[in-house]
Amino acid sequence: MINKRGGRMIFRRKKINKSMVALFLFLTMAAVFSLLPIVYVISTAFKPMDELLRFPPLFIVRRPTLKNFTDLSMALASFTVPFARYILNSVFTTVMSVVGTIFVSSMAAFALSKIKPVGSATIFVLVVSALMFSPQVTQIPLYMQVSRMGMVNTYFALILPKLAVAYNVFLIKQFFDQIPDSLLESASVDGSGRFSQFWKIVMPIGKPAWTTVVVFSFVANWNDYFSPLVFTNTDEMKTLTLAIQTIGRNVARAGAGAAASLLMILPTVLIFLIMQKIVVDTMLYSGIKG
Repeated sequence: MINKRGGRMIFRRKKINKSMVALFLFLTMAAVFSLLPIVYVISTAFKPMDELLRFPPLFIVRRPTLKNFTDLSMALASFTVPFARYILNSVFTTVMSVVGTIFVSSMAAFALSKIKPVGSATIFVLVVSALMFSPQVTQIPLYMQVSRMGMVNTYFALILPKLAVAYNVFLIKQFFDQIPDSLLESASVDGSGRFSQFWKIVMPIGKPAWTTVVVFSFVANWNDYFSPLVFTNTDEMKTLTLAIQTIGRNVARAGAGAAASLLMILPTVLIFLIMQKIVVDTMLYSGIKG
């Protein structure tokens, strides 16, 4: 710390106790441990075939090679459907799901936090209660509903069920609660309507919250394997996740599967690295502890 007294600068050393050192070491070890799966995927993508099939498996590649990526390009060329179609399906469904859930979840959070209609407290309790259930519990009734609406093997089946997510509503509402009601009351006096308040005041202030939802929603939808497996039945509607799973099914294409896995996780890792500060700030402001 630096203090100025009489034009002189006095330096004071901040005391570091043993508990701070222990906490720092623990968090460092936890961070390194959490990175191990990513390091293993990167290492495996560059392993030659003998190291891929070795038991016990090697964690770090010893003789890196690019042959796995060459095998991957050959495997992609053998697909009956152009690989670009799988990429298009994944990008389109992911982007539409992310944009849709931001709009739906933000409007729901705004209503529960600021408008507070009759029964809003009960609705919020139901939203929080939905967090206790695993997504797999609702898959059977969800499929029945999608089937009855005639949306099987369409983009609607891969997008609509992902718009209303309880966790997204909960997270954004916790952040919107920090916005003073007096700010919206002042806007109302100036003639601003509800939607104008939502779009011009609340959404810009709540950018850290819905940006965090963008990260979480993108990762969840990009890596989603179950939904396209259940709701699609033609190769033209498969996503990138399903296509990559078919590559590494046999031993001969194990290297290509490892390279494909690396390419699959790169977008999610990059997005999280770019936006990690916003995610952490949102958790602090919304009162959610990791």
